[in-house]
Amino acid sequence: MIALRGVTLQRGTRRLLEGASLAVYPGQKVGVIGSNGCGKTSLFRLLLGTLHADEGDVSLPPRWVVAQVEQEIPALERGALDFVIDGDAELRTVEAELALAESNGDGVRLGELHGRLAEIDGHCAPARAATLMAGLGFALADHSRPVRDFSGGWRVRLQLARALMARSDLLLLDEPTNHLDLDAVIWLEQWLSNYPGTLLAISHDREFLDNVVTAVCHFDNRSLKMYAGGFTAYERTRAEQLSQQNATHDRQVREIE
Repeated sequence: MIALRGVTLQRGTRRLLEGASLAVYPGQKVGVIGSNGCGKTSLFRLLLGTLHADEGDVSLPPRWVVAQVEQEIPALERGALDFVIDGDAELRTVEAELALAESNGDGVRLGELHGRLAEIDGHCAPARAATLMAGLGFALADHSRPVRDFSGGWRVRLQLARALMARSDLLLLDEPTNHLDLDAVIWLEQWLSNYPGTLLAISHDREFLDNVVTAVCHFDNRSLKMYAGGFTAYERTRAEQLSQQNATHDRQVREIE
């Protein structure tokens, strides 16, 4: 489980969170919403450990593999398909150790590594990467093209495919439908719906949230509030709460008068 307990976070002179708490359970798919600059990206940095709370604590299961879409994409000579496969970090580690064991003639270690390669379905990695690329709109001829040959928007798609390639327990996506056409968005929604891990997605795309998430986390006055269901359910529940608050306020005003 992901847990934030009494978290206060300040960036410069602005306090983003104050005594905020949150619980996200394994397998839950959560849409993260709020006004621009409220701290949504900072929440992701807290979960990644690249940012630390001023007060309170943040915890994740210690062995969870976390995947995210990197913001910076260098102009690499590496082929696009290989770049996407690199998202499976354990696969690349096993491949490197296999090459070392072969050069050392270590038969026992080779057997262990081939067993692990089979467990993680490593031989199917190129096919899995190709499927991801196809879903995001890449042609077969793009597989061997260097990353540097792609425009900025297509490099973002490559980074998204690379993040999906990771066999992750937690997937963090920040506006994932940006730079995608309708076909790619529909494919991504289906892929994420079948994703077995925990998902946190920052998005302003209401239809995407309705089609993918099972809960909404709203940044509200430096706190975090969870709502069950997609964005439409959140809007309905939020409107009911505000209506009740207004009715209570009006009644209190009348009583004071």
